[in-house]
Amino acid sequence: MDWKEQLHAMMPLLGHRNWIVVTDMAYPLQTNPGVLTLDATADDFPTVLQTLRSELDAAQHVVPHVYRDSEQLRLDESLCPGIEAYRTYVDSVIGGSDTVKALGHEELILRLDEVSRLYRVVIIKSGLTIPYTSLFFELDCRYWDADREAAIRS
Repeated sequence: MDWKEQLHAMMPLLGHRNWIVVTDMAYPLQTNPGVLTLDATADDFPTVLQTLRSELDAAQHVVPHVYRDSEQLRLDESLCPGIEAYRTYVDSVIGGSDTVKALGHEELILRLDEVSRLYRVVIIKSGLTIPYTSLFFELDCRYWDADREAAIRS
């Protein structure tokens, strides 16, 4: 199966506390058994992101909280040609700063390390060669929210 088929087959199994990460090409292959890496380097970044967005939109059981590296926000065209077009595209597919939270790269990597000890983390490695462009999708329950959870706990 190619990465799209693998992701599609896996979506019904993923739930809250699972993560999906779309990375650039230099993202390292992790050895933790809780991390599954899918090779999407044969497809361009827009195809990868749009495929994931479609899978998430079709999922009846999960909704993502999206994070990006805060370091990315300090990049400009003089440092990193192509970053403006990348940001414009990402904003058009998943939303801008209203939807996507920025956290430091190391903090996000530490979260993945911690989560992957108990839950599956799916890395979709794209062929993108722009640094600090990984997008982190923390899955949450679509049909239950924190307010209702708090109501049953009080």
